[in-house]
Amino acid sequence: MAMTMNGEVQLAASREAVWDKLNDPEVLKACIPGCEELEKTEDGGFRATAKMKVGPVSARFKGKVMLSDLDPPNGYKISGEGEGGVAGFAKGGAAVRLAEKDGGTLLSYDVEAQIGGKLAQLGQRLINGAAKKLADEFFANFAKAVQG
Repeated sequence: MAMTMNGEVQLAASREAVWDKLNDPEVLKACIPGCEELEKTEDGGFRATAKMKVGPVSARFKGKVMLSDLDPPNGYKISGEGEGGVAGFAKGGAAVRLAEKDGGTLLSYDVEAQIGGKLAQLGQRLINGAAKKLADEFFANFAKAVQG
């Protein structure tokens, strides 16, 4: 099952400050809902473990995340894949762009993901709702982290 999502968030901080936080594993770990572990790897990516619940399916996903097309402080592409045992798998990526706007930074993102296994059987509406909720939660947490 494939899904796409996009959005934007206005942050009261400079583009450089937002860029730094987007590349800080401690900040990301604190902002990602259900994230239990996030550490930088030698190749510039991250190794992650997150516990997620989508409808009746609950799983601990382990995966890796890579950053590419780095263009500081304007944006990057982030891609990753995670394995959740019988719950299934998720893989995908996002283009993240930062632009100066109204004395702060406008962060915009376009996400494409694919999921399989039990998760994919839950139905598009439930998955999209859960994904939007996770994204909203992440960006609310991230805005707090960026704005101190």
